[in-house]
Amino acid sequence: MSTFVRFSEHAGASRLLGAALREGPVHGYLFHGPPGVGKREVARAFARSLLGTEREFHPDLYELDALGEMIRIDAIRELRRDLHMRPFEADRRIYLIQRAHLMNEDAADALLKDLEEPPSYAVIVLIADDLGSIPETIRSRCQLVPFRRLSERTIRELVEARAPQLGDDERAAIARTAGGRMDRADRLLDAASRERRELLIEHARRAYRDPAFEPGDAAAALIDNAQECAGAARAVEEARIAELDLPAREAEQRVKRAARGAEREELLAQLEELAAWYRDLVAVAVGAERAAIHLDKLAELRDDATRERLLGAERAVEEVRETWRQLEEFQLQPQLALESLFVRVARELAA
Repeated sequence: MSTFVRFSEHAGASRLLGAALREGPVHGYLFHGPPGVGKREVARAFARSLLGTEREFHPDLYELDALGEMIRIDAIRELRRDLHMRPFEADRRIYLIQRAHLMNEDAADALLKDLEEPPSYAVIVLIADDLGSIPETIRSRCQLVPFRRLSERTIRELVEARAPQLGDDERAAIARTAGGRMDRADRLLDAASRERRELLIEHARRAYRDPAFEPGDAAAALIDNAQECAGAARAVEEARIAELDLPAREAEQRVKRAARGAEREELLAQLEELAAWYRDLVAVAVGAERAAIHLDKLAELRDDATRERLLGAERAVEEVRETWRQLEEFQLQPQLALESLFVRVARELAA
């Protein structure tokens, strides 16, 4: 159990994996839960413990991740070829499949064959953000290891350790906005992200304070924020693949996928914060200030949170959440979807 003491927020996972270390592992595990809560770190710690090593890289540890937005069958075929090689140093070979929810149907079918009859020395660990996208045939052949969002207290401790110069209210606001995700907290601590957050809040307020508010301008600002994130992700991926000997087409595809993924994640994160801002209008209007997420913006919220806006703010929250759902599930054109959203939000708050 001491192996996972630093992952105390994931008590259930720690108990399951601690028992596996004591009694011997099964051949398949499926770690599932929200992104940014530590699944990847726990999986690597589990793998190192099974191999009896502290080394980050080990010849009997095989790690597969998606190339952008999908795990294709070729990647699984390569893993399967490796799967039938005997261990080099340890008694086992460990296979970590990161972002397993991105396997396409062919890749999942190919993996199923080895989950049904794996070699005796192999332990396969799938790490997925979305359990629902994993076929039942794969789920039934793995031990499920659930993960949940981290507590506000844990995120605040992380923020305090990484940014001790911030005030209490600012740290609390970041922890609440992060929504239990370490990756979101890291994003909010970045200087460029903080500027994007200020711009988002500015447009959120203009929707009900500025008679000349332009929904198209607000939508364009959110798109620009997302494209800025895409540019940063593109640069990181270009630097990463510069060290790899990849065909030009594959390198280009990896860069595009990284940029698209970062843009989409930023759009969804902005919508979550936009909904949180209008929710805070409701909280402050009814006297529940300490329940607000934007504790660093209480002065602005007190100015804005009138009884007259209460019902409109509640409806605005629902409008934003519905747009988030549609962008997450469907291939909508973001500019049009966001512009339509701000039209509706401005109308609700004006009413």
